[in-house]
Amino acid sequence: MRGREALLTLAAAAALGGADFSGGSALELTRRVVAFGERYPGSPGHRKVQEFIRWEAGKTEGELEEDSFTAATPRGKIRMTNFILCFPGESEARVVISGHYDTKRIEGVRFVGANDGGASTGFLLEMARALAGREHKLTVCLVWFDGEEAFGEWSERDGLYGSRNLAEKWRRQGRLERVRALINVDMIGDRDLGILREGYSVASLLGLIWNTARELGYGRHFLEERGFVEDDHVPFLRLGVTAVDLIDFDYGEGNRYWHTAEDTVDKLDARSFQVVGNVVLKVIEKLENRR
Repeated sequence: MRGREALLTLAAAAALGGADFSGGSALELTRRVVAFGERYPGSPGHRKVQEFIRWEAGKTEGELEEDSFTAATPRGKIRMTNFILCFPGESEARVVISGHYDTKRIEGVRFVGANDGGASTGFLLEMARALAGREHKLTVCLVWFDGEEAFGEWSERDGLYGSRNLAEKWRRQGRLERVRALINVDMIGDRDLGILREGYSVASLLGLIWNTARELGYGRHFLEERGFVEDDHVPFLRLGVTAVDLIDFDYGEGNRYWHTAEDTVDKLDARSFQVVGNVVLKVIEKLENRR
């Protein structure tokens, strides 16, 4: 790590009161996830990563819930499972940090999705470790979504299976109204990190995140460039939840690594995980301190 970036990381950690999110650990967890190979729903790798999430989540003091459902896809009915790990706080109002753990099934390509599916999985596993044992004013929940990827062409019915299911389930149960904010992360491991100012996201929460990034010395990674990305935050937005998507959608020159066999671990960097981890933890702290 270069000198100036090392100092910024130390300053950010100090600002977080000694927060111990480790970008190196997040990258290593991602590496272990990617080693399972393709992880589209129904594949052997998919079952292995589910067991891995259960194992790692079980090491924390959080409450793990599995949201299993059968999705109607262009390939028929497929069983999927969302994982929800909550750390209870003084209030039942909650902050949700989410991402997806599946990979896209691409015919003729061994797609291991290091950044697209792997990075969000590893990030959330490390976030679980960083949150464990802390006292929380709000309940903080981590969600690993299944079925983010489409099986055919992206459409209203093909893609976002897990987030669509959970948003509707929480609405029916009356739990959705407890969600004060949802921050979705996707493709945040890119060594050349540049997070888009995603256009569907709620502006007030984006502003809080961007201001926090600047305060911690990470402003250059949070771009003013705007673009619209349909991701796992969208089903929650449609039901009135304050939600944002943190995504680097410029992965390789011209986004050339996205959904290709070139989406491999060597394209990722621990510093990118560290930046996003420090910012998200600080934002959680700010949300907890709001009246």
